[in-house]
Amino acid sequence: MTTYDAPTESLFRALTPHWRGIAAATFVAGALGAAGSFLIPPTYTARASFISPQPQQNSMAAALASLGALSGLAGAVTGGVKSPADQYVSLLQSVNLSDRIIDKFKLVDVYDVKFKADARKELAENARFSVGKKDNIIAIEVDDHDPKRAAEMANTYLQELRALSDGLTLTEAQQRRVFFEQQLKQTQVALNTAQQALQKSGFNPAALKFEPKATGEMYAKLQAQLVVSELKLQAMRRSMSDDAIEVQRQLVIVNGLRDQLSRQERPASSPSDQNYVSTYRDYKYQEALFDIFARQYELAKVDEAKNANLFQVIDVAAPPERKSKPKRSVIALGAMFAGFLLACFWYRRKHLQSLAPRAA
Repeated sequence: MTTYDAPTESLFRALTPHWRGIAAATFVAGALGAAGSFLIPPTYTARASFISPQPQQNSMAAALASLGALSGLAGAVTGGVKSPADQYVSLLQSVNLSDRIIDKFKLVDVYDVKFKADARKELAENARFSVGKKDNIIAIEVDDHDPKRAAEMANTYLQELRALSDGLTLTEAQQRRVFFEQQLKQTQVALNTAQQALQKSGFNPAALKFEPKATGEMYAKLQAQLVVSELKLQAMRRSMSDDAIEVQRQLVIVNGLRDQLSRQERPASSPSDQNYVSTYRDYKYQEALFDIFARQYELAKVDEAKNANLFQVIDVAAPPERKSKPKRSVIALGAMFAGFLLACFWYRRKHLQSLAPRAA
C-alpha cells in the first residue's frame, strides 16, 4: 500500500506560492466578463400600475335585501367576486390579450421567431404582473431592448385590459345585470304572447263566477313564487348535494307551492270559461314576473354604473432612461469569482500531480 513520505500540505499552503497566478487569472476573467457584457444588448424595463377594482359590498347587500324572494337566487347565481386583483392578473396573462399585444407590435418579427406561439412564450418572459398584498395595486412591467417600445407595450396592456374587461361580467353587479337582463327578455316575450292570447279569448257572464281578476292575480303570484323557488333550487343544486338541509328545505317550499297551484287550477264550467281564466292567469303571472325582473335589472344597472369608474391608472409607463440589464458590475464580479475558482482548481491539481511521484 502506497503512503506519502511527508504529511499532505494544506490547501492554503499549496496555493500560497501561486498567488500571483491566481490573482492574474482572477483579474483577466473579470476584465473579459466586463468586456463581454458590452456585447449584450441593453434591456429597458417600463412600468405601469393601476388600482384593482374592489367589490361594492354595501350596494350588493342592499340590492340583495330588496330582492325578497329572489335574494337567495341572485346570490347563488353571482357567487361573489372574492379576488378581483387575481382576475385582472389572469386577464393580463390570457392568450387573448397577449395576441393583441403581439399583433399590434408585430412581435413575431421583433423576437425573430417563426410562430405566434413562440412569440407568446417570449412575451410571457418579458412581461411581469404583480399584485400588492396590502394596497391591491397591480403593477405591469415590460422588458424590451427599445425603451420607447417597452413603455408603449406597458400602456397598451392597460388599454387592452380595459377594453377586454368592459366586455366581460367580472363584478358582482355586472353578473346580476346580465342575469336579470336575460330573464327580463324572456319574460317580455312570454308577456306579449300572454297578452295576445288574452285579447283573442272570449268570456261570458258565467265566467264572472270565478272572479278572474282575483283568481288570476293569486295564481300569478303563486306561479311567480314557484318559478323563483325552482330557479333557486337549481342554483343550490349546482354547489350542494340533494341531501343538504338547505336543498331539502327549498324542495319542501317548491312542493308546497305546487300543491297550492294544483288547488287553484280547477276546471271551469265550459271550454270558453276555461280558456279565459287560464289566459288571464297566465297574463297576470307574466306581468308580475316582468315587474320583478324589471326592478332588479334597473338596480343592477345602477350598481354597474357605480363600479365602472373603479379602474384607475396610477402610473402611466414612460420610456425608461436607464437600462435594467445587463448588470455589468455583477457580470464582472461573477467572472472574477469564476476565474478565481478555476485558478485555484488548476494549481491544486498541479500540486497533487507534483506529489504523485514522491508518493510512489
